[in-house]
Amino acid sequence: MAAADLPVVMAVAAEVHPNYPEGEAVYAERLALHPAGCLVLAGGEGLGGYVLSHPWRLGQVPALNSLLSALPEQADAYYIHDLALLPGARGGGAASTCVDQLASHARASGFARMALVAVGNSAGFWRRHGFHEAHDEALARKLASYDDAARYMVRDLDHDWRTA
Repeated sequence: MAAADLPVVMAVAAEVHPNYPEGEAVYAERLALHPAGCLVLAGGEGLGGYVLSHPWRLGQVPALNSLLSALPEQADAYYIHDLALLPGARGGGAASTCVDQLASHARASGFARMALVAVGNSAGFWRRHGFHEAHDEALARKLASYDDAARYMVRDLDHDWRTA
């Protein structure tokens, strides 16, 4: 992803996640803080989707539409902020490929776990990719900034979830 991609990324976000709006400053900041974790997926006539991800603290969740200012020095997990694909880019394995690439990047960066907030009906997708719900009452307020269906999920990168 490059700064020039942000207007199109914002359009994809508006279509895929209309109930979870975030300002362009959030996307620009994530890109500036961790460019290696911000990816775009080419699709038919243009952009088919994007990923925002970065190092973070396990058990902590940035509130929706919030700036981070900096990544934590003691990051102990790799956080997937957003994986969004337009309908035309779905069904061909692109999302699974993105998750595999993010897991490889997280491992290479020294992380043993990945974490995310699953929104909408996405928890099943994330379960199929080795994530499990991690219930933590301390996260309830942050998750509420997403919606009542939001779930904090974690994947252990040291365990081969495909053989479980």
